[in-house]
Amino acid sequence: MPASPSSNVSICVYCGSRDGIDPDFATAAEALGGAIASRSWRLVYGAGDVGLMGRVARAAQSAGADTFGVIPRHLLDLEVGKTDLTRFVVTETMHERKKVMLMNADAVVVLPGGAGSLDEFFEVLTWRQLGLHEKPIVLLNVAGYWEPLLDLMAHVVAQGFAAESLLGFVEVADTPEAALALLEPHL
Repeated sequence: MPASPSSNVSICVYCGSRDGIDPDFATAAEALGGAIASRSWRLVYGAGDVGLMGRVARAAQSAGADTFGVIPRHLLDLEVGKTDLTRFVVTETMHERKKVMLMNADAVVVLPGGAGSLDEFFEVLTWRQLGLHEKPIVLLNVAGYWEPLLDLMAHVVAQGFAAESLLGFVEVADTPEAALALLEPHL
């Protein structure tokens, strides 16, 4: 049974500051923003108004969601800081940004993205592995985007550089609705 909507739930979304080449990425970002809003959950994200970041935020806002954006000062222009959010926080460093985002979230969903999204994913995964948090992490595997990453993680475990438990810290979903359905039992 799905969790009842609660404005006390915050979902951190990591995603690209570009749209990528597959139009399904943009569609998924918009659907995720809308699905977060439909549950009366809050979106926590990188505060940009470009790429998938902008799409997820605009969709969440248009559907009435509370939005919490965190951006480092040096990216205000590059990522076009979205100042019309419910809460807009400017940090001094990228590390501060990641810390504030995770501290203000109950769970993490990772849409397709580049090096920044990978950095965010690996940091939150490492913190989970070290026992610094127990928040659920879901890779939104739009059009199989994260398959190489999942193979790499299995390889790391197979080669003895991480315990099998590492793989259990990450769930995988193919659609935004499936991603949020995976989170509901934990929230």
